[in-house]
Amino acid sequence: MGSVGPPEVALSSPPPPPVVAAAAAAGAGSADGGQEKPAQNGGPAAGAAPAMGEEGTEYRGLPGGAGAAPAPAPSPASLSIVPLIFIIFYEVSGGPFGIEDSVGAAGPLLAIAGFLALPVIWSVPEALITAELGTMFPENSGYVVWVASALGPYWGFQQGWMKWLSGVIDNALYPVLFLDYLKSGVPALGGGAPRTGAVLGLTALLTLLNYRGLTVVGWAAISLGVFSLLPFLVMGFISIPKLRPARWLEVDLHNVDWNLYLNTLFWNLNYWDSISTLSGEIRNPAKTLPKALFYAVIFVVVGYLYPLLTGTGAVPLDRGQWTDGYFADIAKVLGGAWLMWWMQAAAAMSNMGMFVAEMSSDSYQLLGMAERGMLPAFFATRSRYGTPLVGILFSASGVLLLSTMSFQEIVAAENFLYCFGMLLEFLSFVLLRVRRPDAPRPYRVPLGTAGCVAMLVPATALIVAVLALSTLKVALVSLGAVAVGLVLQPVLKFVEKKRWLRFSVNSDLPGIDVALQPAAPDEPLIV
Repeated sequence: MGSVGPPEVALSSPPPPPVVAAAAAAGAGSADGGQEKPAQNGGPAAGAAPAMGEEGTEYRGLPGGAGAAPAPAPSPASLSIVPLIFIIFYEVSGGPFGIEDSVGAAGPLLAIAGFLALPVIWSVPEALITAELGTMFPENSGYVVWVASALGPYWGFQQGWMKWLSGVIDNALYPVLFLDYLKSGVPALGGGAPRTGAVLGLTALLTLLNYRGLTVVGWAAISLGVFSLLPFLVMGFISIPKLRPARWLEVDLHNVDWNLYLNTLFWNLNYWDSISTLSGEIRNPAKTLPKALFYAVIFVVVGYLYPLLTGTGAVPLDRGQWTDGYFADIAKVLGGAWLMWWMQAAAAMSNMGMFVAEMSSDSYQLLGMAERGMLPAFFATRSRYGTPLVGILFSASGVLLLSTMSFQEIVAAENFLYCFGMLLEFLSFVLLRVRRPDAPRPYRVPLGTAGCVAMLVPATALIVAVLALSTLKVALVSLGAVAVGLVLQPVLKFVEKKRWLRFSVNSDLPGIDVALQPAAPDEPLIV
């Protein structure tokens, strides 16, 4: 997994086509994903287009298409394949902490089946799309520019709003999980001032890690990942004499909480596209990103199934006990107090890794949107470590505001918003295949357009199921958040027109097709 020199492998097993050298010359972006950094004072980057308030946002052609901008000059990028695999691992999973509710909601058989089936239905298609579009647009706006290129800048902004908010909500989970695992050993962390102080301190510490740069984040992810998974490996060996495979088959279809079951599975197996907002920071993204996604898929699935088989097979089933934090109790039953404490420490470290990885993606997304002129230019300000200072502060503030919600409420709310964003992503992926079939794609999903549509049908059905099973409270809150984005973009355009804030476009980035006019909120999309 950690090797940097394996042969190129597609996520669905056929090898990806070789990178065409002419693609970069045609405007697909440098192999390093390099891009010029904006000025430190929040103004436009050197060589950037005029401020949006002066001459308007300019969206040039797709890479390799008519009107495409020349490829940006290479600049140092900090992420190589091994740290990238672990960052993806933490953006998607972080280990099995949090999967316990799947057993409590549906029993061992359905939980195991879910973590076998859902990667095929959801994780692999999402990772494949990320590999193709992330290498087609190797920049930090990630999925925002995918949607903007296919549907227009207005809908690109909506994608950015929904996915950023979903990511911040997701990040608010990790202080909750961190404290849930520690409160059995430190009861004072169960509520009140100690819990509040712990959330504030943890958020400040992890925000500082993000501020120090992606190199620190990447190697922290590797160290935390190894430490977090070791106790599960030990627990698995200890459990072998006690395993009863018949326990894996226990199921009661008349007693299944389908909403909690699907939300838990979905939350633990999504966010593969989050790495796209770091594409501009990856060394040679055309080759590195698809490989890293391939290995991360295997890493995540094995990291779920191994502990799930251990916990359900070695301990008599009590579904009422299977909630977040229960793996620590299983560790105590199988190995004693020392293994329980190790598991709790691993959970804490895992949540630190998930927090820093998610915050990196969220904050770099805001930087990428600013470089596209979708947000005020001060969001593109980088610290002396090259990190998106304003984006980090905004993301940390959102986490603190949402950290008082319960685990289940957070999962349901972020899943709802995430589903809307994924529908736009699926549609954009297909439209770009249809409209720009010859645009350079350093990695291409080894399926035709019809095959890609067929691949997305089960994933779309899963989205519909997750949305349909949401509670009315979650639906209303989430739809209200979507409505804010529909209004926010015109407000920002008005601010730009009045020149109350400065907007700018980084002219070194690959462009967005000018042939597709951005649709206004009340206009139908042009297909």
